[in-house]
Amino acid sequence: MSNIENFLSSAEEKEIIEAIRIAEKATSGEIRIHIEKSSQLDGYERAMEVFHYLKMDNTKLQNGVLIYVAIEDKTFVIYGDKGINDVVPIGFWDSTKEVMQSHFKDSNFKKGLIEGVLKAGEQLEKHFPWIHGDQNELPNDISKG
Repeated sequence: MSNIENFLSSAEEKEIIEAIRIAEKATSGEIRIHIEKSSQLDGYERAMEVFHYLKMDNTKLQNGVLIYVAIEDKTFVIYGDKGINDVVPIGFWDSTKEVMQSHFKDSNFKKGLIEGVLKAGEQLEKHFPWIHGDQNELPNDISKG
């Protein structure tokens, strides 16, 4: 399934966006998902590029998390900014990726993305709890390229 528009149904996208909203409710952290057909770059390099393009490197506490998916390349990357990377337990991103991958292998992309979002949200809440006056710095929508 390589067509971006067919990767997730509109109902699935709404469920994922709701998961982002829930995950961000108790934290100042930001979570975004970017989906594209493929990339000429290594997945990690492309995720860094998209992270910058989406202005995720401009969050006040450097606590943005990007889940990048390249459909045709069958790859995805979880990219966290310096603030969150400095405080999550060693191996956290790998364990999150494994949970997501187990769902992706069954072609359950929605469930994999929701699980990844919620796991990231738990760590963001733990290390960057919401404080009165915190504002949502980035949109919760799924970006596509």
